[in-house]
Amino acid sequence: MTTPHFTPLVASLPSTVPFVGPETLERRRGRPFSARLGANESGFGPAPSVIAAMREAAGDVWKYGDPENHDLKQAIAAHLGVSARNVSAGPGVDCLLGLVVRQYINPGDAVINSLGGYPTFNYHVAGFGGRLVTVPYRDDRGDLGALLDAVKRENAPLVYLANPDNPMGTWLEADAIQSFIEALPETTLFILDEAYGETAPASAIPPLDVDRPNVLRMRTFSKAYGLAGMRCGYVVGASEQITAFDKIRDHFGISRMTQVAALAALADQIYLRQVVGEIAAARRRIEEIAAANGLRTIPSATNFIAIDCGRDGAFAQRVLEGLIERDIFVRKPAAPVLNRCIRVSVGPRAELDLFEERLPLALAAADQSV
Repeated sequence: MTTPHFTPLVASLPSTVPFVGPETLERRRGRPFSARLGANESGFGPAPSVIAAMREAAGDVWKYGDPENHDLKQAIAAHLGVSARNVSAGPGVDCLLGLVVRQYINPGDAVINSLGGYPTFNYHVAGFGGRLVTVPYRDDRGDLGALLDAVKRENAPLVYLANPDNPMGTWLEADAIQSFIEALPETTLFILDEAYGETAPASAIPPLDVDRPNVLRMRTFSKAYGLAGMRCGYVVGASEQITAFDKIRDHFGISRMTQVAALAALADQIYLRQVVGEIAAARRRIEEIAAANGLRTIPSATNFIAIDCGRDGAFAQRVLEGLIERDIFVRKPAAPVLNRCIRVSVGPRAELDLFEERLPLALAAADQSV
């Protein structure tokens, strides 16, 4: 029986999921996790004011969301001190990354990322036929010099960097980022992913410059604002680049309820500051737990900590599996060198108590299985 034909590109791609979700692992295991410390969500949850706003709006979910995202864009623009013409919103940074690749990459074009950098971006590069070119991290940070060299060598139209970084949690200072921007060819678009910007030191965030057409800044409500399940991110840039998103975006991609939640979250900066403090305290707790087990942590400006397990990737994988067997969900980087670490998201005290109790058991089991 004949069937419709996939395009050659789609036919050549494997069926992949950039991140295996904890729900998938729970189904495989036949039981839930006791501590969900692997997805870089905010276990502290959204502000009470956000929950109240969502409850009040629940009766209106029969309506589509505003396809212009007007009120949300206006609020984001006012918060950042830019024009609404410089802001576009979408159902998460992941979706916006795909829209950028679709706009700027022809099949075969080189796209530059760090080896081990955010895998969903790489997923979109493959999905639109781009040719991914990677450069190794340097001292667990993105190597700006190597990224710039790769851009020039490959004549690449697109380069990506997360600052602070995922999966390592490290950060680069704003002056280094600004020097990188100024050294880029004008024809190369730079995606600066600042999903963890709210938890970063102010010194890591360059001033917004919406007059520069080859830089797009990505931010999200999924992390510090505690709205990962609502899927809402936004991009900031020059008005001509931002307007182009309207040509291809899903205009109903952000639900009415998500717009309500994001607006309420943005308005409650007091709660945001409180949560950022709780995230910092939880990072310190994870550092203490790691040190008590003889392990070193990588300095982090995010809502997670990378813990160096002190050996190779195989040992770190056994530690991760030992934690999962003991109902603690964590993740780890997959790329060489970075894969010596496990990555632990911050969370409420009770979940970190369980991690503290079970990490020594997982380390012992990993040792015994050699």
